[in-house]
Amino acid sequence: MTTPVCTSASAAAPPYPSFTSYVRARRPLLLRTARSLTANPSDAEDLLQTALAKTYAAWERIENQRALDGYVRRALLNTRTSQWRKRRVDEFACDELPEPEPLPDDDPAERQALHDAMWRAIMKLPTRQRAMVVLRYYEDLSEAQTAEVLGVSVGTVKSAVSRALGKLREDPELGLAR
Repeated sequence: MTTPVCTSASAAAPPYPSFTSYVRARRPLLLRTARSLTANPSDAEDLLQTALAKTYAAWERIENQRALDGYVRRALLNTRTSQWRKRRVDEFACDELPEPEPLPDDDPAERQALHDAMWRAIMKLPTRQRAMVVLRYYEDLSEAQTAEVLGVSVGTVKSAVSRALGKLREDPELGLAR
């Protein structure tokens, strides 16, 4: 003996009139919210439909009717999060791992020439800017740490480093080294 999967529409529970009027009144706003959560308008409609079905199932338990928009938005967000977590990942096992393309070997002479050109360009900077660039990029200090070492404000470090990088970008010797 098999049990029917679907029931006829006449056997289904009658819809809540307040739910129907709520959906009619708030659907455009809720659909706009759903569209902000998905990239595809069709997916947004499906997302809203699912969230409204969840809301309908909980309609009798919602005590504060003024919180309906928040309830539906939370249902939209939770449904979208669940969809995102369940997304299909296109990975498959194989016998051999693909090897990445080997990078062309850098010519040590070119690398050294670029290194030397960079240091010559850095040495052309004013002393304060040079110190900030070296601390930021060669010593890998944060802006706050650089400011503390030099006894200046973080804003001073930001502006001075920005000007120094601009000068380095304009250096003709570095332009030729690229």
